[in-house]
Amino acid sequence: MLLDKKILVVEDNEINRMTLCAILSSQYTVLEVENGAQALAVLEKYREGISLILLDIQMPVMDGYTFLRHFKADSRFASIPVIVTTSNDREEDEVTALSYGATDFITKPYRAQVILHRAASIIHLRETSALLNQIQYDRVTGVYSKEFFYQQVRDILFRNPDMKYDILCSDIENFKLINDSFGVSAGDRLLKQVAKLCTRSLGDRGICGRLGADQFACLLEHREDYVDEMFTQTDDRINNGFHDQNVVMKYGIYMVEDREVPVEQMCDRALLAAQSIKGRYGKHFALYDDELRGTLLRRQAITDGMENALVTGQFEVYLQPKYQIRDGRLAGAEALVRWNHPEWGLQPPAEFIPVFERNGFITKLDQYVWERVCILLRDWDRKGYPCISISVNVSRMDIHNVDLAAVLTGLVERYGLSPSRLHLEITESAYTETSRQLIETLGNLRKMGFIIEMDDFGSGYSSLNMLTEMPIDVLKLDMKFIQTEIKRPASQGILPFIVSLARWMKLSVVAEGVETREQLERLQNGGCDYAQGYYFAKPMPAEAFEKILTAPSSIGAIEAGQTAAPEASAGYRKEETNENSNDCLGDFAGVLQRLV
Repeated sequence: MLLDKKILVVEDNEINRMTLCAILSSQYTVLEVENGAQALAVLEKYREGISLILLDIQMPVMDGYTFLRHFKADSRFASIPVIVTTSNDREEDEVTALSYGATDFITKPYRAQVILHRAASIIHLRETSALLNQIQYDRVTGVYSKEFFYQQVRDILFRNPDMKYDILCSDIENFKLINDSFGVSAGDRLLKQVAKLCTRSLGDRGICGRLGADQFACLLEHREDYVDEMFTQTDDRINNGFHDQNVVMKYGIYMVEDREVPVEQMCDRALLAAQSIKGRYGKHFALYDDELRGTLLRRQAITDGMENALVTGQFEVYLQPKYQIRDGRLAGAEALVRWNHPEWGLQPPAEFIPVFERNGFITKLDQYVWERVCILLRDWDRKGYPCISISVNVSRMDIHNVDLAAVLTGLVERYGLSPSRLHLEITESAYTETSRQLIETLGNLRKMGFIIEMDDFGSGYSSLNMLTEMPIDVLKLDMKFIQTEIKRPASQGILPFIVSLARWMKLSVVAEGVETREQLERLQNGGCDYAQGYYFAKPMPAEAFEKILTAPSSIGAIEAGQTAAPEASAGYRKEETNENSNDCLGDFAGVLQRLV
């Protein structure tokens, strides 16, 4: 039985109507009306829930032709097929019905099997067409879907071997923020606006598709005269149609020269060009070139080698000492990861961490570093070294993709450590996703005894709401915050306010990336608790850090103030430091003496 499929019978003759209902009701739900006006009322109720219409032409009130004229003018009903039924079998009547938009034409008297087969075939054709439409067109915007766009581009390039084309891809800056601020429906309206402008601008000179999220792609005839003004005009039109919000689009252009390159890769290259100018004010488009190609090849090489690097131990943990500003005691160390590649040599984290964050490998590297840190702490305990703690980076992907609490508690139990020995350092940008899951996960970890640190505070995402909502113990000031603070007169600086706020919230304050004596003096006068950076020591292998850890002055200092310190940190994501900064590997007591 196909009772979920509805057929609307529009027939003024009761006998004919009853005959059709008897034929169809064994397989379909049949709705019946006497004229075109009643049929339009039923369509308003069921709309595309109607699978097929059987329509008589000669009827009172509203005849079949008038009904078809109203019916076809309404886009909501455009996909519903119509079979015209009539007593006349003249060719001119059939042509007239088809010209009005009918799908098929049958004559009376009705033959049951013919009607059933016609109905089944046309309904199947409609459903197949609807399925193809879903595959070919993006549901939200109406432009080509990603896969169908790729196919169309292949066909156009094949059919026009002598024509020059460009792939142009667009990306909306901070689209996630627009969705969060105005809602998903507003985000969808923006996407429709972008799609409408793209198709209108292209006309018959190109095609447009949606690759996903806020990314669109166009194939258009090649041109040499791309200028920013072309794209700013489009941005202005988008903003005018979206409540005059400051929506910014970035565009990347790939000139199709080698047609052997897969279309998917052409679009990737155009998107890479667009992403290369994200965050750059006044820059609206970029062309894919050899420099960007080198970036892409480098990214691929990193991806190809990452699994083997993890298995063969090519990732190494480096440690950078951290000092208590008040008395110069060694408080621990921050650990950064290095990739000791057999061909490329020692690679800093900025070379590979962004790639791992994009492809998801960061979760494996995170867990690897966590375990290496736990092994270091266990070995130092066995050797009788001072008992310190080390903090490790925890990314958003860690929180969302793994059972974080189980992994971390498993590690500290396996190596005989207290949870407080392993501090969890969350980059401040991760805190912009103030989801309930994030808050609950960090809150539970804190209850278990782990110390939660907010990294990169002051890097551009900071807000007082974050500090009040998130469960944290330590505030780590970003290097850029320190550099900006030192440019202000001491009386106009905001460091004392930040420190006072931290005191009120019972948070410790750590300054990262300290490079000059002037910066250190400002931090000391502002009441900051701890400092680290190239002014004191560069990151070093664990063996070198052990010498500092076991130096007599360091041992005494740590044992004397152990409970007050937030101890060490291992923010291995990045290393915001100046290679020309001072390189002092001794403890900080001497530096402090020079200040006072």
